[in-house]
Amino acid sequence: MAKADILAPHFQDADKAREYLEALRWPNGPVCPHCGSLDAHYLLNGKAHRPGLLKCKDCRKQFTVTVNTVFAGSKIPLNKWLLAVHLMCASKKAISSHQIHRMLGITYKSAWFMTHRIREAMKPNGGGLLGSGGGTVEADETYWGTSKPKPKGARGYDHQMKIVSLVERGGEKRTVHVGSVNAASVREILKKHVCPTANLMTDEASVYTKVGREFASHGVVRHKVKEYARGPVTTNTVEASFSLLKRGLIGTFHHVGEQHLQRYVTEFDFRWNTRTSMGFTDVERYKTLLGQIGGRRLMYRDS
Repeated sequence: MAKADILAPHFQDADKAREYLEALRWPNGPVCPHCGSLDAHYLLNGKAHRPGLLKCKDCRKQFTVTVNTVFAGSKIPLNKWLLAVHLMCASKKAISSHQIHRMLGITYKSAWFMTHRIREAMKPNGGGLLGSGGGTVEADETYWGTSKPKPKGARGYDHQMKIVSLVERGGEKRTVHVGSVNAASVREILKKHVCPTANLMTDEASVYTKVGREFASHGVVRHKVKEYARGPVTTNTVEASFSLLKRGLIGTFHHVGEQHLQRYVTEFDFRWNTRTSMGFTDVERYKTLLGQIGGRRLMYRDS
């Protein structure tokens, strides 16, 4: 089993990091990110050229392995980028931008932007519907932080940020930050992400009652009477994922603004979907993320 070594050359030296990323992204040779040409390139070796700079014979444009990736345009050494990716992939309950700032010796502002760029690469690449072929999908909602002041004497969760998660047993998890939890918003999420042939498992919340009839079956566990499992009918898996998410939000980040919440829950989804029980080691999870950095950019004004 491959093990991560933070003293590996590609974590210590920018040129080694570039060579490592080139071998990972271009196993069969460089690919022009501008026109997609596979073999019409040559290396620019002049003193004025930075290491790894190539030129495409077809479109005549220059490029390196970081062009058109989340690393593009950054002045932070590439080895520090790779180390940040590894730390975010290997930290089960996440790692804060302040910790990245201290460990990598960069400014907090740079570390904050860096971690958001990496979260951009953690977004799923499409994927099919959960529960295809009669699988079981658990759905539940949870609440985090405060999105607006709580009126005096008010009850409930309306003042908090709302999160809906779907977890396929033995499979993937998808989490969506929503403005409100009601029958309409929940139905939209379920119909978008869950196969009609799936067996849906939820608690007794009324937002699932009607939409539950649109799936192969709808199992309901009654938490109000302290029922947490009735044979296969349970939402324990999705609730366990919430436990991990909230430990990270509370213990690592402390505060997450609503405008960024979706990126943070996506980060936890990525680690869940590449967890050890799915056959991933820290190294394989890290390489999976590096395989997703292409075609994604996050400008500072968008973050």
